[in-house]
Amino acid sequence: MQAPSVGGIRLPRGNGETIRLARGASLADFAEKIDANPSALVQALFHLGEMVTATQSVSDEILELLGSEMNYNVQVVSPEDEDRELLDSFDLTFGEDEGVEADLEHRPPVVTVMGHVDYGKTRLLDTIRKANVREGEAGGITQHIGAYQVPTVLEGNERLITFIDTPGHEAFTAMRARGAKATDIAIVVIAADDGVMPQTVEAINHAQAADVPIVVAVNKIDVEGANPEKIRQQLTEYGLVAEEYGGETMFVEISAKQNINIDALLVAVLLTADATLDPRANPEQSAQGVAIEAHLDRGRGPVATVLIQRGTLRVGDSIVAGDAYGRVRRMLDENGDDVREAFPSRPVQVVGFTSVPGAGDSLLVVDEDRIARQIADRRNARKRNALAAKSRKRISLEDLDSVLKETHQLNLIIKGDNSGTVEALEEALLGIDVGDEVELRVIDRGVGGVTETNVNLASASNAIIIGFNVRAEGKATELANREGVEVRYYSVIYRAIEEIEQALKGMLKPVYEEVELGRTEIRALFKSSKIGLIAGCMVLSGVVRRNAKARILRDNMVVAEQTPIQSLRREKDDVTEVREGFECGMTLSFNDIREGDIIETYEMREKPRE
Repeated sequence: MQAPSVGGIRLPRGNGETIRLARGASLADFAEKIDANPSALVQALFHLGEMVTATQSVSDEILELLGSEMNYNVQVVSPEDEDRELLDSFDLTFGEDEGVEADLEHRPPVVTVMGHVDYGKTRLLDTIRKANVREGEAGGITQHIGAYQVPTVLEGNERLITFIDTPGHEAFTAMRARGAKATDIAIVVIAADDGVMPQTVEAINHAQAADVPIVVAVNKIDVEGANPEKIRQQLTEYGLVAEEYGGETMFVEISAKQNINIDALLVAVLLTADATLDPRANPEQSAQGVAIEAHLDRGRGPVATVLIQRGTLRVGDSIVAGDAYGRVRRMLDENGDDVREAFPSRPVQVVGFTSVPGAGDSLLVVDEDRIARQIADRRNARKRNALAAKSRKRISLEDLDSVLKETHQLNLIIKGDNSGTVEALEEALLGIDVGDEVELRVIDRGVGGVTETNVNLASASNAIIIGFNVRAEGKATELANREGVEVRYYSVIYRAIEEIEQALKGMLKPVYEEVELGRTEIRALFKSSKIGLIAGCMVLSGVVRRNAKARILRDNMVVAEQTPIQSLRREKDDVTEVREGFECGMTLSFNDIREGDIIETYEMREKPRE
């Protein structure tokens, strides 16, 4: 069978076989899989209207387009599958308990507290933990993820419950979704004096999508206007039917502020866990878990809050989480006390990573540091390629001309105090919709203070640096002032979103709309040797102004467009405008005018953006 040809370029022809490529692969990667010359693929894509270099990360669509031209079924491997294959190559698995049924032991249930802003989630956790973190949060909104273990008594036996506190602001959707996936039970907090709100529905959807049992905490029952029955009725629309109504969902009426029925809520969590889950894990295998939150500590370096899901994590273990690796040098519990071993469902702060892992990254214990470094390096390379393919703007031959012209683009560098916040802020900013006229690019992001390297990158790329709960380090402030780099500091996420949105809208080109000034009818024509053709007119409506734009209508058909009114007279005097009901004489740059023509005058005014 003849080899396919694109634009005269001969390409190898497949037999419909499947080619597996990683997300963000280059044409060189594709050529290696099919034993072809990368330059031939570059030329072929050029003729298909895409300008791509051989080593550049390209999008899934381009890989599939080229594959179909050569009769190959290109399958872009998902990050999850790619990671699974990577771990398989090291004989590692994640998400499975090793050993037989007898090796599994009961573990504390992991609970995520979710709900709408201001419904009392943090106050509830404060009451449970007998601590107060809420007052330390900017704007009264929880903006970090924390994990805590608390004891409770059920049928005379003391048992532990692990709580994950997820931020309440809507920008933290992704972090809340991860919280639901890392958890066994979700507590949905709803204010008895208010009702079901959008974030309440979102929390319920996350929990139901993760197939997680829900316990409803009806808070603020001590407040005037509280109506717990109304809450029960509203939630039946979302599949949460109270036990009193014949359903399976436990509703507990509480007051976090007055410490009413908090113990009953904890008991409800344990009863739900025992009835629907029977949470168990093997503590004897190598530890596996999830990074709940991570940040860069000035004294200790990268620190990650890790929830152990199975196995036991010990000081000295070689670990890898996402594209970060290291060795456990120290572990701390929620009270700051040292821990030598962390069993299943135990949240601990881990010190010893060489870089900051991402919120939601899976943690694995491996046999030696070399393996951890290899896994992290390959994940890092994959992440860079996928990011390059995602951020590359597709340029076709048709729109090359417009791309070469000046584009409105706002470059940002985001630095924050922990990885979860940085990720949530980046997602929120990239979600700002201001149309296609302005492009927002996050060219770098990271955990820790603003460094001189950040300032130099911002200077080279005309970027703005956003510092979230961090400040500039050392001489970075002086360098920023010298280089004219703008550094903005925030401690509340929605203020950052609002200001960046305003900046983006300020970069938009002005939008003009046509505003009609008036309509004038030509009643007579006069010829002047000095001036030329003069139109004697009657202003029918509005006003006619000198230098205004005009269009000529004849039998309601436009015969001339954007014709400026060159001169305007009232009797023998030059005037700037003539109003409705008065006669005037005018000259136009368009001379093919007739008696009875209508002159419609208008001006273009800048339209305010919404």
